[in-house]
Amino acid sequence: MSKDHLRDIQSEPDYRKIPINKVGVKDITYPVVMLDRNRGKQHTVANVNMYVNLPHHFRGTHMSRFIEILNRHRDGIDTRKVKKILEDMKSELDAETAHFEIEFPFFMTKAAPVSGEEALMDYRCRLAASSDENFYEVEVNVPVLSLCPCSKEISSYGAHNQRSIMKIQVRAGYSRIVWIEDVIRVAESSGSSEIYSLLKREDEKYITEKSYENPVFVEDIVRNATELMMKIDGVLWFSVESENMESIHNHSAYAQICMDLK
Repeated sequence: MSKDHLRDIQSEPDYRKIPINKVGVKDITYPVVMLDRNRGKQHTVANVNMYVNLPHHFRGTHMSRFIEILNRHRDGIDTRKVKKILEDMKSELDAETAHFEIEFPFFMTKAAPVSGEEALMDYRCRLAASSDENFYEVEVNVPVLSLCPCSKEISSYGAHNQRSIMKIQVRAGYSRIVWIEDVIRVAESSGSSEIYSLLKREDEKYITEKSYENPVFVEDIVRNATELMMKIDGVLWFSVESENMESIHNHSAYAQICMDLK
């Protein structure tokens, strides 16, 4: 039987008159190519979510069309491509709104501060956009090291430190590129020290001493990052969060700053 004679149940009417805000496909593992400022493009693997709205008179949407659209754009995704993906989703699925989200590891080569040994560092990132908004959003999660100023002040020697996870979210218009590398640099400049994937003994000594000379509270971290984020062109809005996973307390310290630059 040809496909022209197959019954299209999804397009049949639904008489409950209840519209659906989001319907689509979720948690697709898919190879994608992202913009990389130094190398032009970077191949990575993403978890993808794609949704559209569904009017009350349709019983269902056509799930296969989401994959067809994604497949057409897998060789390169940037803000311009995201806008086109949203337009394709609306057109091919007869929808008024469309939503596109991807989470992926972004890799950068980092050299250790003294030995110069190079290794890849991964950062968990997210790109999201909706057709009913005039901006896209990038999220970057970056680990940094923080050393407690209070502990340093009251101790005869030494000070406790912790790994801090910074989450920076940025909104920008589709015509502007906010580079992931710039956001990572903001985060890594805001703590007591950067974190590396490969260190020799001379590097460990350097980082330990650098952190001791540069103590920061969680409040300092988000304020440091905010000052730097305000200098990045094209940013409409941003949020800076830091969660310091305390080494001597049974809790995490947390701070957030949100700022609208429009």
